[in-house]
Amino acid sequence: MLVLSRKIDESIIIGDDITIKIISVEKGVVKLGIDAPKNVSIIRNELLEDVKNANIAASKEIKLDDLTLLSTIIKK
Repeated sequence: MLVLSRKIDESIIIGDDITIKIISVEKGVVKLGIDAPKNVSIIRNELLEDVKNANIAASKEIKLDDLTLLSTIIKK
């Protein structure tokens, strides 16, 4: 992992087409601006973790009777 120190209005360039700029720092919160091509997905890690955990929890709730009923419905 590369660790850098940046001040407000300073930027980091990733590759040829991604720029991360420090917009503000207030009360321990850093606000970033990210300029990237539309085909680059940008999502907060905690959102990915929430979805992952929800999917794991949902998969544990499935009952055999539910799968049997679903199988019957699909065959129709």
